Amino acid sequence: MKIAIDISAVVYGTGVSVYTKNLVENLIKIDRVNEYILFGASLRRRTELYTFLSTFKEKSLQGKVFSIPPTLADFIWNRVHILPIERLIGKVNVFHSSDWTQPPSNAFRVTTVHDLVPIKFSNLTSPKIVSTHHARLKWVKKEIDRVIVPSMTTAKDVERMGINKDRIRIIPEAPSPQFKPSKKIEVEKLKSKYRISGKYLLAVGVNSRKNTQRIIDAFEKTKTETGFKLVVIGHQYIKIDQKRGIIFTGHIPQADLPRFYSGAEALIYPSLYEGFGIPILESFVCSTPVVTSNLGSMAEVAGKAAVLVDPYDVNSITEGILEAISNKEKLIRLGSERVKLFSWQKTAEETLKVYGESQ
Repeated sequence: MKIAIDISAVVYGTGVSVYTKNLVENLIKIDRVNEYILFGASLRRRTELYTFLSTFKEKSLQGKVFSIPPTLADFIWNRVHILPIERLIGKVNVFHSSDWTQPPSNAFRVTTVHDLVPIKFSNLTSPKIVSTHHARLKWVKKEIDRVIVPSMTTAKDVERMGINKDRIRIIPEAPSPQFKPSKKIEVEKLKSKYRISGKYLLAVGVNSRKNTQRIIDAFEKTKTETGFKLVVIGHQYIKIDQKRGIIFTGHIPQADLPRFYSGAEALIYPSLYEGFGIPILESFVCSTPVVTSNLGSMAEVAGKAAVLVDPYDVNSITEGILEAISNKEKLIRLGSERVKLFSWQKTAEETLKVYGESQ
């Protein structure tokens, strides 16, 4: 088979970028039979696409980069839905589109829907992004042969959107290889860099969906007993009053994230909605206990290896934090075992089976 994959998303530094990069790298590693065309569309960030493509030396792989800005790609492929992808890359057997654009194609069409955050939480998402996703998903619903999702939660969301469940395939994702326990000296350097003293709990994301305010309220109920700080990573999308013992880092370099996990007493992650919940697995890899929601994909991913709480109940989150601190060693052990069930090689193997359904 000749398989085409849209790699445009690798330049954005998002979860979708991580997915695209790891999926492609592992597909190329395990597949010695099929040919691959990796193509990307960008104008200002073409160099980054070329850099990614330069990491592959396999003769079975072709790289193609097109000078098409995202706004034009959205208009051509999502809005008016013209210019079949074959006009740019030639005839292929399988076409795996990105989560941003849906070009027409005569091939067996595959796409990945990571979550429906722009649809379900449109008030927390840029109107432009919401519009783009609505436009793309219209064509996904009409034309796509297989829709890959990372969890049962997202599968149900996609099914409710009108996509027949026979077209949906659940393939979990995994933590990137960069995530592993950091040495104590690395954690201390990180704490010095961000002016963190003493022990701390960690929260990732600052918005209503990430449940930031309830996390802070629960932390306030525990800090006298524990003496811990709360470190909150990410750009602040909602206004939160600064309180003693809480450190907002803002956006951080990706390289710092494993150290933040490794140094934390626990990850507090009672999100209201996630398509998958990759920070849970990243914490498990870094030997960090996890407190997360007892609903949706978070409960799916965590299994019995985390403390599950009602994300809408501050008291439940508070009790979960104290439980995680009390059972730290047990949770680290359970998390270490749980994360072995997830790997990018497995993700690639299952995705290759989906491609094989074209035959």
